Amino acid sequence: MKRKWLEKCNKVEELASQYKRHPLSAAYRPKLYRVWQPSSVWRLFPRQDPAFQFAKTCKEDVHVFALETVLNDTERRLYLVTTYTEFWFYYIKHPQTLAHCYEVIPADTVCKLYFDLEFYKPANPEADGRKMVAFVIEFFSRKLEECFGVKSSAESVLNLDSSTEEKFSRHLIFVLPNAAFKDNIHVGNFIKSALSPLFPLNDCMITSKDSVCGTCLKDTATTCENTVRSPRHAALETACTAHQNMSEKDCNLSSLLVEDKNGRKQLFIDLGVYTKNRNFRLYRSSKLGKNVAFELADDNTFVGKPPKHVSAEENIFLCALISNVRFTDSLKILTCGSSESGKNRTALLSPGSIISGNMNEYQFSPYPEIDYFIQSLMTREDFQGGIRQWNYFSPEELLVYDTVNYRWCENIGRAHRSNNVMLLVDLKREVWYQKCYDPDCRAQNFKSDYYPLPPEVCLPFILKEEDEESSLTMDENGNIRENKQNLRLAEGQKPGGSVLPQSEESIRTCDRDWENDIDDVCIAEAAEDAELADVVDHSLVDWSLEGSDIPDELLLQVYNDHDTSTET
Repeated sequence: MKRKWLEKCNKVEELASQYKRHPLSAAYRPKLYRVWQPSSVWRLFPRQDPAFQFAKTCKEDVHVFALETVLNDTERRLYLVTTYTEFWFYYIKHPQTLAHCYEVIPADTVCKLYFDLEFYKPANPEADGRKMVAFVIEFFSRKLEECFGVKSSAESVLNLDSSTEEKFSRHLIFVLPNAAFKDNIHVGNFIKSALSPLFPLNDCMITSKDSVCGTCLKDTATTCENTVRSPRHAALETACTAHQNMSEKDCNLSSLLVEDKNGRKQLFIDLGVYTKNRNFRLYRSSKLGKNVAFELADDNTFVGKPPKHVSAEENIFLCALISNVRFTDSLKILTCGSSESGKNRTALLSPGSIISGNMNEYQFSPYPEIDYFIQSLMTREDFQGGIRQWNYFSPEELLVYDTVNYRWCENIGRAHRSNNVMLLVDLKREVWYQKCYDPDCRAQNFKSDYYPLPPEVCLPFILKEEDEESSLTMDENGNIRENKQNLRLAEGQKPGGSVLPQSEESIRTCDRDWENDIDDVCIAEAAEDAELADVVDHSLVDWSLEGSDIPDELLLQVYNDHDTSTET
């Protein structure tokens, strides 16, 4: 007896070890027990444009991520369309397949203020990265308040670290509760404008051999008395003058100048990350071929309370997403135009001016057909309204139009005397509605009825999905494959690409490289199922069933058995 018990224990330990080596991954099934989660949408694309096209046709709040992987012995960058919730579900389950992921920041999308900070350590032995990061946070927090009246502090800045022995690397994301930028182009303009006193120095590409600016690169402004006669002397002299004219608070900007591997001066802040559809590396992701992911920095002081149903770790992931900005009536949209003239720097840092209602002078949104429709609403019945500006919120697929000379309010049944209104277009639901800037309407949290968009401006009509020569799929175990057909993931389906019948799905699930003992278990279970089916078949034969009718005797027996079990 004891020997049999030990054999069973050993058997269980062996099975546990094998299941550990070959785990059975749970699939994303939100509707079963997490009804607040969105339905499943999971599709891979080899190119970015089709991914965005597909995302615009989905009813769920999907987003585009980029992932680096090796497919068929070739390094590839693929594009994944899914929701934030489902992405996180598989992100933590497949740390190998999804180890090198990036957020694709959509063009023209409202976003957070963010920074990519880095320098080469061997070329900057005296640089104190932690102090430089603290200065960046303090300096731009002050600039936000000076230019836009928006308060910020280190507690509202998510500080992520991906440094190595050779390279200092940080990501800073300003998680402001009441403000965001119109898009990342405006973010770049704001940062360049704030750093404008340094641009002459940076544009000259000053090297360590240029003694003329040696005194100008200290922490305090001093008079440059060097007179080096060279073709670059005039430009360097301009740089010296610009540095001397810095305000006392801005003098430490020179500490943000570092040297690259070749000894050339460059900014600590990478200004190349403010472009359309920028790929920005995710929290807990590393570059392909490397094993250094972005994690919370030791000096991070960000405080963020997770919402309901969201863990602390997932909340950090969501806060680190640059375009994850939700629309609220109180959200302040910050704008900063671009100009080459230094005389216009003050104007650059102030909110944008009113845009004319004339569509010929208007800068279109990503959906010009909808722009024309909104314009037609404000010019009907002798109205003379126009579009002041638009803002696009990617998480909700929401277009918000600020109006000019258009004050008609459904809440009061007439035009407001002084306050314009806003018109909102929900691209997912294909409806539009009206909200107000009027204090009384805001106090009532007024929102007009929903009105359908004309079919000719709806996304399914405008967008025609491109057929891909090949489709990429990822199963629930994180294996990416390339199929020579275009497979679309149905709502509620697990990652894997095609919709399979239940029997084929069972075959695919069991057709894995299990150990012999695992196969024995599967075979035993299948044998028991076969025996049970055989017993049922024989019992039915004994009753001499004809066609699909069930005999009265069998129904009566089942009924009596049920009553007996209920009484006991």
